[in-house]
Amino acid sequence: MAEITNSSPQNKGGKVRSRKMSTRIDMTPMVDLAFLLLTFFMLTTTFLKSRVMEVDMPEKSIAAPPPINVKKVLTLVLGANNKVYWYMGYAEPPYKATDFSPGGVRKLLMEKNAQIKGLYVFIKPSDKSRYQNIVDIFDELSIAGVKHFSVTEITEEDNKLIKEINFTSQLNLP
Repeated sequence: MAEITNSSPQNKGGKVRSRKMSTRIDMTPMVDLAFLLLTFFMLTTTFLKSRVMEVDMPEKSIAAPPPINVKKVLTLVLGANNKVYWYMGYAEPPYKATDFSPGGVRKLLMEKNAQIKGLYVFIKPSDKSRYQNIVDIFDELSIAGVKHFSVTEITEEDNKLIKEINFTSQLNLP
């Protein structure tokens, strides 16, 4: 609270002088109010919620995975410059390349998912692919309605495949 205190000493004799008064303001209630407001705003604001893609990981099992028919397997190899190389079954020709455009990998996944019941997609990111490519492939798989897919490591055969397709595409340039 505010107080008025006398700061001059008492004169015992002589002239009567007016007292000089000083004011003192107690800042405790204002500090309390400031901290109450600060606490209120900290507790009532919403912080930035992180956008996280949920990935369901399979439980560890002792049993061997069921065999997959090779004719139902589509392999997508993610390369540099947002390129996607793909083949059906084993790594045998014909190898093809596409990209992330709506007429590219999305069209491919929708066609293959409509043609082949129970399609399995293996995703193999190369060292030159970006993390965004994996996120884009997950989005495209979700849009196309593919239920079975797996991210696996790229093999030497797949690296040779990328080099072979790049080499033949350079020969076909005008």
